[in-house]
Amino acid sequence: MLVENRQRMEHQPAVLLLEDGTVFHGRGIGKIGTTTGEIAFNTGMTGYQEVFTDPSYCKQILIMTTAHIGNYGVHEDEIESDSVKIAGLVTKKFSSMYSRDSGNDSLQNFMEDDGVVGISDVDTRALVRHIRDKGAMNAIISSDILDINALAEKLKEVPSMEGLELSSKVSTREAYVVGEDSAAKKVALLDLGVKKNIVRCLVERGCQVKVFPVDSSLEDLKTFSPDGIMLSNGPGDPSAMSNVVSNVKEMVESEIPIFGICLGHQVLALSQGLTTEKMHNGHRGINHPIKNLITGKGEVTSQNHGFVVSKDSIDQSNNVELTHIHLNDDSVAGIRLKDKKVFSVQYHPEASAGPHDSRYLFDQFIQNMN
Repeated sequence: MLVENRQRMEHQPAVLLLEDGTVFHGRGIGKIGTTTGEIAFNTGMTGYQEVFTDPSYCKQILIMTTAHIGNYGVHEDEIESDSVKIAGLVTKKFSSMYSRDSGNDSLQNFMEDDGVVGISDVDTRALVRHIRDKGAMNAIISSDILDINALAEKLKEVPSMEGLELSSKVSTREAYVVGEDSAAKKVALLDLGVKKNIVRCLVERGCQVKVFPVDSSLEDLKTFSPDGIMLSNGPGDPSAMSNVVSNVKEMVESEIPIFGICLGHQVLALSQGLTTEKMHNGHRGINHPIKNLITGKGEVTSQNHGFVVSKDSIDQSNNVELTHIHLNDDSVAGIRLKDKKVFSVQYHPEASAGPHDSRYLFDQFIQNMN
């Protein structure tokens, strides 16, 4: 049964302007307004609601490369944070109607409620080819200002993602606990922009999880008497997080087992003297191939990152071992310390959306706590 959203959008023209002056015209979706951010593309064909609510996408305008977005609506159980985190949305075809009986609402209403500006009817194939060749850049979407010169002036004010600290904008303000008091293991999770499914994966494996704000110290985490420490995903440039890096270095020295994901992986690497670098485009999607260098096995993974740990810095380290590589570009996808129960991956083993090939990493973390 087709369900129409509660408030149909009028045919509102909209403009997408890139930092290099490239212009795309289309139709306004979501909230009527103007938004800015770094433009990026995601190659996943499903899971748009989970993607849009992933805090790692903070301050990013997202292009969905699959042709149809919104056709199955939204569901209250398919969110990864308390709100939509993308700065804006670009699509080829956008459906303000949905055809899933279990859906709670339309994507149009979901975006409007969270104040998200978007544009549809864009040639996303041409747009993605352009960004793929030219690299990451800032952009502006507007459905209320159509003057290109005025938009260009606003776009000049948008800071580069490089050097931008964003975890403090999406991290919890107060610590909170998930899971039973009778749980076999206790995990202190440093919230750099955590997805809910990371917490779920730990709780499903018999853990009680206490989620701590991004600026929490080792002493703060120790008040929970944790068996392990999780460093979560999150947005922004890891090199702009010197205080967090210092705190993580102390956590490593505590001998408590540690598992880092995405930004947590990058911060862990920095704490061990490695370096990170901005990628030409980044990896975003649910179909990225990874090779586990320890087992020799391949994994199809969910990814979302625009920064990466430098491979050269690993080669120069005596204590850090490369464990996973991305098969598309041979970039660093996982590391572990040789003398401690500490490891991390660049991708998202919790997925949501995406395949479950890498869920074994949570089991490995549990084993390290035994």
